[in-house]
Parts: sequence; structure tokens; C-alpha cells
Amino acid sequence: MNRTMQFIVALAMSAGLVTQAGCGMQKKASDSSKKTTAAKPEPKPEPKPETTEKPVTEKDPNAAKNPVVIIETSMGTIKAELFADQAPKTVTNFLRYTDEKFFDGLIFHRVIAGFMIQGGGFTPQMQQKATHGQIENEASVETPNDRGTLAMARTNDVHSATAQFFINLKDNGFLNHKNKTAAGFGYCVFGKVIDGMKVVDKIAAVKTGQAGRFSDVPVEQVIIKSVRREK
Repeated sequence: MNRTMQFIVALAMSAGLVTQAGCGMQKKASDSSKKTTAAKPEPKPEPKPETTEKPVTEKDPNAAKNPVVIIETSMGTIKAELFADQAPKTVTNFLRYTDEKFFDGLIFHRVIAGFMIQGGGFTPQMQQKATHGQIENEASVETPNDRGTLAMARTNDVHSATAQFFINLKDNGFLNHKNKTAAGFGYCVFGKVIDGMKVVDKIAAVKTGQAGRFSDVPVEQVIIKSVRREK
């Protein structure tokens, strides 16, 4: 082979090496790119603040509101929430009388300062109004006879309440449920004044006296003009 031919063969071989080297570099670069992409971590979601509350859209449809009644008296207005969630039978009973307008025109016939005011059973002539049957006593340790609460009046028979109710003027712990005995059953709280305690205290301050066989009767009658559900 002459020198010219040797030079051409050498040049061709040199070009081939460069091309192979170039392909090798491209392949390595491509592999490196793939590895980098594969090793890239997935983006983590942004942390969300923790909360124990349900969204309003979830909570509102299931939120059962306790009923509220408006008690109009000759001395002012009393608004009370009824604990349907804690004393359902008692509240149903009270609302039955309310819807029948049973309380309209009756009086607070028994008032004892520092204790309670009681009504829902007698006319201004001190005649007792006929009622529906007696109801089950739902007194509970979860509903104490605290100031401003409404509770059912009854006789010594634990389950004898009908329509008469009273509003506690102070925390009357001795009326609370302690056990299921006759002495410890207590008086069922079924609501609480949420507006109008000034009116309750005003009623509590009236002068009282004897009316026939009844004591602690307001000398100036306190009329229950009406009891209605709040709309």
C-alpha cells in the first residue's frame, strides 16, 4: 500500500472513532438525563391547617336547633330555650300546651323570693285548669336546677307533672336529680331563660299573700298573656 492509500485509510478510521465517541457521549448524556429525571422527588402537597370543626356546609344541615318560646306576661317578656335534646318528652308536652294556647290568661300563682316563680296551672280566680295526662320525669344530673332554668312542678309522685312549670331564681341544688328513688329523683329541667331575667326578677319581687288555701300568691296578679313558639 502506498503512502497516499495509507493516509486515506488512517483518515477514515480516525473519523469513525470520532463518530463512535460522539455517539457514546450522547448516549451517556441521555442516560444521565434519564437518571436525573427518575431521581427527582414528587412535589409534596402543601400542609393544611388542622381543624376539629366541620365545614359549615356539612354542619348546618345536621344542626338541630332547640325550640324557643316567648312568654308574654303582664310585667314583660321572657324568652326561653327548651332543651329538646335533653328532655324531649317534657318539651313535647310543653309545646303541646303552647300550641293549644293553654297557658294564655293563666297566672304565676306562686312566687317565693330567692327560690322560684311558678305558673301554668291556675286562672286569675285561682281555679285550676284541666290538663292532659301526667308525663314521665326526665330529671337528669346533666340538667341542674340552676338560676334561670325552667323546670316542671309536680306532686310527691315522681311522675306527676302536667302543665305547671317554675323558673329558678337561684341555683337550687336540692331540687337536682341524684338517684331514681322518690327522694332523690328531683325536678326535671327542660329549658332556660335566654332573655328577660330582669322580668323574672321583677315578678319575684312582687308582694305576696294568702288566697284561700293557697299561700305565696301575688297580691297584684301576674298574668301570662301568651306563650308562643318563636318564629
